[in-house]
Amino acid sequence: MSDTRTREPGEVFGPRLTLFADMLSVGLATAAACLPLLTAPAALSTACAVLRGAREDRPATAGRYFALLRRRLRAGDLVAGTAALAGALLLAADLALAGAGLPGAPLFAVTAAAIGTYATVVALRACARPESLDDWPTALRAAARDAVRDVGGSGLVLLAVATSAVCAWVLVPLAFLAPGPLALAVTAVDVRWAAARG
Repeated sequence: MSDTRTREPGEVFGPRLTLFADMLSVGLATAAACLPLLTAPAALSTACAVLRGAREDRPATAGRYFALLRRRLRAGDLVAGTAALAGALLLAADLALAGAGLPGAPLFAVTAAAIGTYATVVALRACARPESLDDWPTALRAAARDAVRDVGGSGLVLLAVATSAVCAWVLVPLAFLAPGPLALAVTAVDVRWAAARG
């Protein structure tokens, strides 16, 4: 960012609070774009791209978010959304079956939860990668490698998910703001990991 200590002419808040407000507006836009469910990966990936652009002094606004989302929604994004939704439903069904008292249920529940946790981290880290804007398979492969190599970053992603879930559980209207901080968190993890590698 240009200068974090001074305000621009006509700016109501300082630059840090402006980024916070922009993140919340992008979060609301992302929540609206996620409502069809199949668009969730593309919506979160677009939010990450818009927030990443704030580092290069590009505006992180809901208008820029929707303009970028309109240009990028394509078949690959809907396939990614379908796969994410199918995976979430499969995990929920597996955990429900494990809770029904089937033989070996405790071990199966732990295994399913571990696989679901890893898949969540990989999916979120893939959304944060710039490649997700036009090449999901490449973004997923790189995110799967990063999730194992950068255990600290993966822990931060899980902490961001847990924080978003708790905020939404404590106060339901916060669920509509949660995608913004979540996108900012996974983008920050990706930027930090890219800087550590480079």
